[in-house]
Amino acid sequence: MGFCLSSRPLFLFISFLVLFPDPKLYPMVESGSDITALVYKGCAKQAFTDPAGLFSQALLALFQTLVSQSMKLRFYKTTTGTAQTTINGLFQCRGDLTNNDCYNCVSQLPTLSDKLCGKSIASRIQLHGCYILYEVAGFPQISGMQMLFKACGGGGGGIGFQEKRDTAFSFLENGVISNHGFFTTNYQSVYALGECESDVGDSDCGDCVRIAAQRAQVECGESSSGQIYLHKCFIMYAYYANGAPKQPSSSHLSSSSSGQDTGETVAIILGGAAGVGFVVILLMFVRNAMKQHDDS
Repeated sequence: MGFCLSSRPLFLFISFLVLFPDPKLYPMVESGSDITALVYKGCAKQAFTDPAGLFSQALLALFQTLVSQSMKLRFYKTTTGTAQTTINGLFQCRGDLTNNDCYNCVSQLPTLSDKLCGKSIASRIQLHGCYILYEVAGFPQISGMQMLFKACGGGGGGIGFQEKRDTAFSFLENGVISNHGFFTTNYQSVYALGECESDVGDSDCGDCVRIAAQRAQVECGESSSGQIYLHKCFIMYAYYANGAPKQPSSSHLSSSSSGQDTGETVAIILGGAAGVGFVVILLMFVRNAMKQHDDS
């Protein structure tokens, strides 16, 4: 069975990447509750040609609909505008968020999209707890397997780490299938999380997470932590050889990305902020797993 999600009408974001850390705009994550920390953005280079303001009205209507739906749903996809101004869009919140957390996360996205991408004809804004995507009708497509962003920890995991990590990855691949798109696991101090876009079928989700894990093995090598974002899924993992620390490391993950230099879009990656927030998120799952173990 082939896995090509690009036939579905969604989004192309990555062509080339620019490092652009700006502590004034993107503060470092300081607590596990900071689900609104920016991971990365992808903005089409082309802007709306909109003298009558029709695209702007359609985009505003789209954002209002997505934010309102986030009060009760973790995923929603819709279309706004007329035949000449059609805009497709969606949001998704991380699978462990409450409805209130989802709304608080998604409600930040329209302002961020306007600030970071302006009137681009397509945009993806990825926060730690949620993301938003939109595109004008007819925008070029990419495969669901396209890598949008990676970040790898600087330290190695030591002897036996890769085997533990790969076992955790196999649990993720099976877990997202049986749990319908979102799964967290802990295997011998390797803590991992995987999630797919909610309209991806269970089998395709497993395939996507498997490819993300393979990319992590290649891109991050022996790094003790990492995160891989593909177009339709993402994974993150961290290894604590001596158990989970009480506070996240102050060291930043290194970050980069991969894309086709077609000149159609641009994404800007904020590696430092993403790295710290990633460690905090994994620590949240570490503590939750430890609490569940203590309660059992």
